[in-house]
Amino acid sequence: MIELNVVDETSTLKAVILGIAQSSGPVPTIEEAYDPKSIEHIKAGTYPKEVDMIKEMEAFAKVFQKYGVQVYRPEVLEDCNQIFARDIAFVIEDKLIHANILPDREREFEAIHEVLDAIDPKKIIRPPEEVHIEGGDVMPWNDHIFIGTYTGDDYASYITARTNIEAVEFIREMFPHKTVKSFELRKSNTNPKENALHLDCCFQPVGKDKAILHKNGFLVEEEYQYLVDFFGPENIFEIDKDEMYQMFSNVFSISPEVVVSEKSFTRLNNWLRDQGFTVEEIPYAEIAKQEGLLRCSTMPLIRA
Repeated sequence: MIELNVVDETSTLKAVILGIAQSSGPVPTIEEAYDPKSIEHIKAGTYPKEVDMIKEMEAFAKVFQKYGVQVYRPEVLEDCNQIFARDIAFVIEDKLIHANILPDREREFEAIHEVLDAIDPKKIIRPPEEVHIEGGDVMPWNDHIFIGTYTGDDYASYITARTNIEAVEFIREMFPHKTVKSFELRKSNTNPKENALHLDCCFQPVGKDKAILHKNGFLVEEEYQYLVDFFGPENIFEIDKDEMYQMFSNVFSISPEVVVSEKSFTRLNNWLRDQGFTVEEIPYAEIAKQEGLLRCSTMPLIRA
């Protein structure tokens, strides 16, 4: 049996689901794309090739191997993009919450049956239908849970709005002993530099008390300021619009001391090393073209 345990973003990782790039299907049409960055690359003819994405994901798998992490992979579905494991489910404490995602991605959840079969069924939670939620918007952080959301009246018109206010209330009810803090995110269907697809596109904790932040990703300045005050200005690495677009905040922590990052993120990687982190650099720029990076590709199951 898998005994789930995730209470933060950075404790030592013991087991994880890593997405898979095999048989990820043809280049989508513009109508089929889920986000403005993918659309940009479809139009430009620079959409990532499967062979390159497989290489990038295998580089990530090797880092996990180096640190003795148990890695599970989804069953390969034909012509299905299964890279972003974070979208389909996420773990808080000892519960795996089955995300209500875009309906045509439901089979991605079924493809992790090897893991699901090893979890106590009572620990697998499916929210009610009106609760829209994806793992990229949910960040457990000790006695807090941070959630990215969008509550505008035009919510339904944004394919980039993935987590609604009902989801925030659902998580509050499920974890009444936690402080659940929600953040309104900036959304755009057309401009990837003005779109925070998920909370982890503009914010992520690293180590025990530091964070990467992008101010413009937040619609409400007070909510952005809440995170600055929470971590302390001296512990914040602020990224600009281009760095947000490249997904600087979507790194992944293997432990409080070890961060996996994209090899081209020179400014961030230097800062992390200056703070005493070990930075495992890997190539991930092709996968980034789909508006997802390292955190998006992973679903931690056990952190010690």
